[in-house]
Amino acid sequence: MKVKDCMCGDVCCVKPDTKIYDVAKLMEQNHIGCVPVCDDKNCLVGIITDRDITLRTVACNKDAKNTNASEIMTCNVCSCNQNDDICDVENKMATNQVRRIPVLDNNKVIGILTLGDLAHYNEEIGEEIFCNTIEKICKCGGQAKNNC
Repeated sequence: MKVKDCMCGDVCCVKPDTKIYDVAKLMEQNHIGCVPVCDDKNCLVGIITDRDITLRTVACNKDAKNTNASEIMTCNVCSCNQNDDICDVENKMATNQVRRIPVLDNNKVIGILTLGDLAHYNEEIGEEIFCNTIEKICKCGGQAKNNC
């Protein structure tokens, strides 16, 4: 099975100068937990998760209405291609302990693959593979870093 067979193609993206408050509102309105950050050509430059907002904005006492996405986003984003084999991408997600992975075509965001997508297709993917992926992603190898 390929990533394109189970990814979500409807992705909300923000610009690096988008305020964190607006990122959080976008997440709330669309019931999503992460937002890719893209430049003017829709090329991926980072990603922000709801956890990033909590740990890198709220816990660091930053003003969400005056803090740009670029200040808290993760820059070296683990990504995949729509034609990648789903098992390879599950392994990449497990290795990097990420629950969501942007799908790129020429560095442009065309979709996102989440644990929820994998759960939906776990019969096709293989329940044992899916369960192993979740176990590896959720395994905490240490304390989270709070880079205030």
